[in-house]
Amino acid sequence: MARKLLSDPNNLLVLFEDNHIVAINKRPGDIVQGDKTGDMPLSEVVKLYIKEKYDKPGNVYLGVAHRLDRPTSGIVVFAKTSKALPRLNKLFAEKAAKKTYWAIVKNKPKKNEDTLTHYLKRNNKQNKSYAHIKEVPDSKKATLDYRVIKKLDRYYLLEIDLHTGRHHQIRAQLAAIGCPIKGDLKYGFDRSNPDASIHLHARRLSFIHPVRKEPVEIVAKPPEDPIWNACC
Repeated sequence: MARKLLSDPNNLLVLFEDNHIVAINKRPGDIVQGDKTGDMPLSEVVKLYIKEKYDKPGNVYLGVAHRLDRPTSGIVVFAKTSKALPRLNKLFAEKAAKKTYWAIVKNKPKKNEDTLTHYLKRNNKQNKSYAHIKEVPDSKKATLDYRVIKKLDRYYLLEIDLHTGRHHQIRAQLAAIGCPIKGDLKYGFDRSNPDASIHLHARRLSFIHPVRKEPVEIVAKPPEDPIWNACC
């Protein structure tokens, strides 16, 4: 397995920062919040970055408003103040933030663009969601729009607008139409990426600033690799 380049306070990819929020371009392999692995989460890395940058004594406040799966990359927004956190939480909970993703798949979808609606049922033991065409017990409705925006030599680049925020939603829904994401063994791609990443990237995020009430649009460049580089 290739060695992952993970984020640390010195190489952190900061996309936007003011007194209340900070947006990071998460590398594949970064974990947003601590889990049973014990690996240092991105939230702690950002705290160290703020502490060092502003020479802050004592504990640094940082609130986690949303997450990305560990093997994915792209925009993650944190709250730097206790005033901003509940407002950011509300913004994400009410789907008031417009999220656009890029995904690289090997199989071309039947339609160049479409709206996908499934009912996702999560299996916690497998940490996997299963997509159903019709509602089943304990399932949640999941909706996204996709369009093919580029044909690469052996792959296709899809742009996805997410309308609901379900567990592994994009991964499960694209797999359900026969288009698993490159490197995503869990959802049916035929081989993993050398660094255990998957080619799913949170590309753009638009929202109204939780404190200043001004429009914010953040765009994140995909990770450096030959396939992503061919997309930009």
